Amino acid sequence: MKIKFVEKNYKIAERFKKVITAKLEKLEKYFGQDMSVTVSCVKQNKREKLEITILNKGLMFRSEVSGDNMYNNIDLALPKLEKQIVRHNGKIRDSKKKGIENLGFEFIDDMPEVKLPAIYKKKVFDLEPIMIDDAKDAIERLGHTFYVFLNAETGKVNVLYKRDDEKYGLIEVNF
Repeated sequence: MKIKFVEKNYKIAERFKKVITAKLEKLEKYFGQDMSVTVSCVKQNKREKLEITILNKGLMFRSEVSGDNMYNNIDLALPKLEKQIVRHNGKIRDSKKKGIENLGFEFIDDMPEVKLPAIYKKKVFDLEPIMIDDAKDAIERLGHTFYVFLNAETGKVNVLYKRDDEKYGLIEVNF
């Protein structure tokens, strides 16, 4: 398991690294040692935000929590991650009749219910090359939280999205 720690206005103590590493090692049973983890610690005003992202074989599991104490955030973030992992593995088990039935859970008490909502609306549209600023204008004009467009500068498909902090994020899609 590879763990990368990212600090933003927050100094990560060695004790914190040891605690979270020990807890994350318990999730290796779902992935083996191939998993890659990014732990991001951010201090915003008086709140401390913990983001944990697990990447393994093209799959991504992510949890983001904030609170007054980073150590308490660990205990909130890990059950969220394990639920995502268990739900995903439940879908695989249902489709392949394999699964994680007898592994025992580390951070949650019982198997979460796997119910995926049906797709009720489909949109198809042609992508015209536009600039990022035009995509920002489209988000504001339409009142959406994201906008898919063909970036005129790079020629790649991008997704511009509005974050909870009212800033924008940009996803660039590689084929």
